[in-house]
Amino acid sequence: MPDTIFTIGHSTHTLGTFAELLERHGITALCDVRSVPYSRMNPQFNRETLQGALAKSGIHYFFLGKELGARPEDTSCYKNHQVQFDVFEKTALFQSGIDKVINISKEYHTALMCAEKDPLSCHRTILVARVLVKNGFTVEHILGDGSIEKHAQAQARLLKQLHLPETDMFKTKDEIIDEAYRKQAGMIAYKED
Repeated sequence: MPDTIFTIGHSTHTLGTFAELLERHGITALCDVRSVPYSRMNPQFNRETLQGALAKSGIHYFFLGKELGARPEDTSCYKNHQVQFDVFEKTALFQSGIDKVINISKEYHTALMCAEKDPLSCHRTILVARVLVKNGFTVEHILGDGSIEKHAQAQARLLKQLHLPETDMFKTKDEIIDEAYRKQAGMIAYKED
């Protein structure tokens, strides 16, 4: 069985706090899945600054924003100026990003990073983690306080947040979860100006 892959949002943490969260969970590789690896609000997470800080903690940095970022360059992934996660996940570029994460996870204890604090507000969970789970991986989300939310717990929280039932006479559990992912993707997926 493949290892667990973690996710984390950098939020407004200091670099020191962020590195401590990664170290607490034994992370040795960070895959940055931001399309644009820079932050005006939190410049400590600009690509070069982050990469240097992680290196001091012995954590390898991999930029995968081109493959797994929430703003694909492929215009076929957009409908009405909004990214369609179900289309994006089927592209060769996205699949190559998933393959890279899988290969990195064979060598390192791996976490995916984006900006959002809440995993349910981010494509790292609603798109990337979902695909990794489909590929047989266990996914766990490192929350801002350092606690862990298992992906199944995040899914249950998503159902509750969207006021969807956990069971239904006419839908399977998988159909209900698929509906939840579609709804959440519609709310959080990148929209072009």
